[in-house]
Amino acid sequence: MILGNKSVIDNALDISSIGITFSSKPIIVGGLAMEYYGLRKCGDDIDLIISNEDYQILASQYSDYKIDIWGDLGIKFNQFELLRSISRLDYDFYSKGAVEYEKYKVLSFDRLFFMTAAAVRSEPDVQKRVDDFGLALGHCYNNYRNQAYVTNAELNITAYENAPDGTIFGGKYA
Repeated sequence: MILGNKSVIDNALDISSIGITFSSKPIIVGGLAMEYYGLRKCGDDIDLIISNEDYQILASQYSDYKIDIWGDLGIKFNQFELLRSISRLDYDFYSKGAVEYEKYKVLSFDRLFFMTAAAVRSEPDVQKRVDDFGLALGHCYNNYRNQAYVTNAELNITAYENAPDGTIFGGKYA
């Protein structure tokens, strides 16, 4: 499990200011999750995935702040955007592998990577989506590549550059 910087969230988020006791811990997504994993600074808003049960309570409490984004229902007030789904993928989907703390969860890095890929696919002309995907992909490459394989590949760069499509056949590097 990949852990990030919990203090980033604790400094940015006062969960009690939302005004309910959540039945399920809200899941930090979006920019604050990006900052938690050290990818980039978050913006001014805080995006959370909440359970349907918690959404129903908030929707009755904050009915003037309800939003519907292509079937994804949520509440948007102050700096918070509390969504019961994104792309109709719900709390249970985003909760898998989440890093759990006392009052909230943080989206797993794998789910964050998925979200950046889905966002760039749905909005390929939005530079922020492209940049976020690049940051997440770069994080994977920089932190999870097998370094022995990288070192071996670097020894053969000239051969790869001279080979059709970079493919070496029969172990003939020269």
